[in-house]
Amino acid sequence: MCKIRVKSVILIGSIFFCLQVNGQQKEVYQQTSTGVEISVPNAITGVKKIRLQPVSDKIIHVTSISGKDFPAEKSLMSVKPSATDVKFSVKAENDVVVLSTPALKVQVSTTTGLITYLDQNNQLLLAQSKNVAPALLPKVYNGEPSYQVAQLFDAQDNEAYYGLGQHQQGLVNYRGRRVDLVQYNTEIAVPFVISNKGYGILWDNYSITRAGDMREYDDLNALRLFSKDGNEGWLTASFALKSAPKKVLFTRPVSEISQNWLSDQHKFPAGVAMADALVTYEGDVESDLSGLYQLQLKYAGYIKVWLDGKLVAEYWRQAWNPGSAIVDLQLAKNKKVKFKMEWLPDGTESYIGLTVLTPAPEELKNTFALQSESGAAVDYYFIAGLNADQVISGYRTVTGKAVLMPKWAMGFWQSRERYKTEEDILSTVKEFRDRKIALDNIVLDWSYWKEPEWGSQEFDPARFPNPDNMIKTVHKQNVNIMISVWPKFNKGFDIYDEFDKKNFLYKRNIAEGRRDWIGKGYENTFYDAFNPEARKSLWSLMNKRLYSKGIDAWWMDATEPDMHSNISVQHRKDLMNPTYAGSSTTYFNAFPLVNAKGIYEGQREVKPNDRVFILTRSAYAGLQRYAAAAWSGDIASRWEDMKSQIGAGVNFSLSGMPYWTMDIGGFSVEKRYEQAQGADLEEWRELNARWYQFGTFVPLFRVHGQYPFREIYNVAPADHPAYKSMVYYNQLRYRLMPYIYSLAGQTYQNDYTIMRGLMMDFPQDLKASNLNDAFMFGPSLLINPVYTYKDRDRKVYLPSGQGWFDLYAGTYYKGGQEIKADAPYEKMPVYVKEGTILPTGPSLQYTSEKAADPITLFVYTGKDASFSLYEDEGTNYNYEKGAFATIDFNYNEAAKSLTIEARKGTFKGMLQNRTIRVVVISANKAKSLDFDQKADHEIKYSGKQTIIKL
Repeated sequence: MCKIRVKSVILIGSIFFCLQVNGQQKEVYQQTSTGVEISVPNAITGVKKIRLQPVSDKIIHVTSISGKDFPAEKSLMSVKPSATDVKFSVKAENDVVVLSTPALKVQVSTTTGLITYLDQNNQLLLAQSKNVAPALLPKVYNGEPSYQVAQLFDAQDNEAYYGLGQHQQGLVNYRGRRVDLVQYNTEIAVPFVISNKGYGILWDNYSITRAGDMREYDDLNALRLFSKDGNEGWLTASFALKSAPKKVLFTRPVSEISQNWLSDQHKFPAGVAMADALVTYEGDVESDLSGLYQLQLKYAGYIKVWLDGKLVAEYWRQAWNPGSAIVDLQLAKNKKVKFKMEWLPDGTESYIGLTVLTPAPEELKNTFALQSESGAAVDYYFIAGLNADQVISGYRTVTGKAVLMPKWAMGFWQSRERYKTEEDILSTVKEFRDRKIALDNIVLDWSYWKEPEWGSQEFDPARFPNPDNMIKTVHKQNVNIMISVWPKFNKGFDIYDEFDKKNFLYKRNIAEGRRDWIGKGYENTFYDAFNPEARKSLWSLMNKRLYSKGIDAWWMDATEPDMHSNISVQHRKDLMNPTYAGSSTTYFNAFPLVNAKGIYEGQREVKPNDRVFILTRSAYAGLQRYAAAAWSGDIASRWEDMKSQIGAGVNFSLSGMPYWTMDIGGFSVEKRYEQAQGADLEEWRELNARWYQFGTFVPLFRVHGQYPFREIYNVAPADHPAYKSMVYYNQLRYRLMPYIYSLAGQTYQNDYTIMRGLMMDFPQDLKASNLNDAFMFGPSLLINPVYTYKDRDRKVYLPSGQGWFDLYAGTYYKGGQEIKADAPYEKMPVYVKEGTILPTGPSLQYTSEKAADPITLFVYTGKDASFSLYEDEGTNYNYEKGAFATIDFNYNEAAKSLTIEARKGTFKGMLQNRTIRVVVISANKAKSLDFDQKADHEIKYSGKQTIIKL
């Protein structure tokens, strides 16, 4: 029997507790004002001490070390690592120390060092796996002692994992997958994972991290390979000219495909020019081990993969920005599968790689791991919640509130790569206004500076002779202007010299003499955003040369940082080593966070009440507190890329950051579209129309891409269905502005998420939770993008638990079924959840054109419904001081009544009186989405409660 003995010693607010074991007294734990420190000298993972610190009833900060002292470094991602106002208790019994809060019990075994998380009903939430995985392996980086850190957890039955940033493999549920958290042009690393079992883990580490299955990928020869002719040991690679694909020039045996980086270009054989080549890999694969083999494909150019004659993958990426995909290969023991892969490099430099993740061994099949290259400790936050919204709220408790974006950011943005002159900008804005196509923001992309002076943040007077007047003219038309700012500086002009003299720049890229792709090529490097003085200097430059002229928002490009594309990850780390904070290995993924911090804090210091808005290509945990949104990088203008953005946006939003967007239409364009005619032109137009429909229902509505120009009127003429569809959805976005801006308001006020994976609202419906081609836009709208050329219908699954109404026709459908939904060229299937109040406003040309008066409430009956209309001043931070108003709408199905509650709050310019129109839709009475139809009820509302019998 174990007895607890309390030592009569109190040191600096700490109490030492001991355990009597076999007649010997052992120090077990030390309780402090913020938590408990537990000694685990024989832990199976190698840790020696564990610290548990409640941040709230539902959040526990966990730190594990192998030495005596916990690290003192301040977290970059966390603003609340601990708290002193949380009630908790600690006790030890049967070799287990238990920390309890009103919501949680955290058990630490003093013999194994393993941690188990339970709710107060003793329901298991998460348990550390008994499978031995070293938690802390000593490493040294740039002369700094560190550790490779890891933690392995057990996965429960039907457990699913979401979040982890933004990735392009089209996956939503990461159970059984390996997810690499490495900042890259189209990949965003965020070490925050949400489980459908009522918790999330925020992994406080800035280095490259693996999540899920942490095993290494193997070369292709992990499989038993057979050539095209049946010889064992290799696949056959056949090389031909793309102009004569059937005439094989020569063949090579291959058992490894690894042309992954610039440094690998020599691996391509000299017998044919890469740009002219067609390469085919053929043969059979088999294994003694049955199960799922995950093929990781890296590609640039055109790639196709067939398994047993079935086409399972078809992609294209521009050669300078390779993509990646996962191809699932199910093998039965010793049964061959025919393999064929066709690669058209489509460039003088191109990339292809194929590796394999073999089936997980039995002991790892039901586990989930987090493993990082470098850290001082195992450091993470366990965040419990009854649903995903509560877990995300916990994430924001730790990392900061999601700052509210300016209202105009919810409107339509027009961008292209790129507007080259002042006249390009002015004529585009004028054309939108002349055509009465709504517009709130126009974006000036890179290279507005003199060609040699990248980093000057100064307009080239030859092409932008009067930027001050240009900005004023844009503003007079009620359009905002966003401008591109890179963290890059060319060598050879005064700003570079100034930053270099102050040691604000990374040195290695210059020392290697590396040049960029512009003009003759210029030596260049990036600034060290980890240096607070460097951040201040960059902002000072931006303020002096851009913000003071009236620029409204910032497009922070290449913030991975991407100093030179397609060099290896290790080389990328070398180029930014050392950082001001320490080794680049330790801090590799955090650059976009500190970069945004400098801009946000700089602007708020200059104009404290003007809302900051930043768009950044990369992101990290905590970014939402710096008024920053992310977009999905330089994706391809391809149907499969469009589909992949659904999973990318859903999981980014589930990573705790509510503002995400993409290049509607895709960024990079195949040659066939550059001067498209005939069938190619029609596919281009349909691709843009379908993508525009999808883009209407993501948090930020933004068009961007390379030539051909992306303005609606440049995609198609006014009588074309593509043009008509895009104009319709443009206006629909603005009609929905009361709904959309209310959702934005809730992201700050209630930690809401706008773009919602179906697991958020339908956690009990496992079919819905695993869908990768649909999502909710707010609480009411089920969005089903059409991502296949010429499709005029698509399968749609309607989640169970409620019925659904077709948005456009008002037709009712039962939930829990898959339907074949109509998808004519000009419309995308959208369904409204039964029990919805959908507020809509007047037709607008820009968000601030007029107040939402009249406001029309479409009430979809069948279940109780509610919605809270949020309004504020739209462009300032007065909402942080309480200057906002809400009107709650509540529909009671049993009473068939709608209650418009008394308005709460006030703000300058608030509409005191307004007209509220009510349109009622029921299962037996369909009504179309006609904003001008006669309302069933019309109320003059002055802020007092009103009850209407429907």
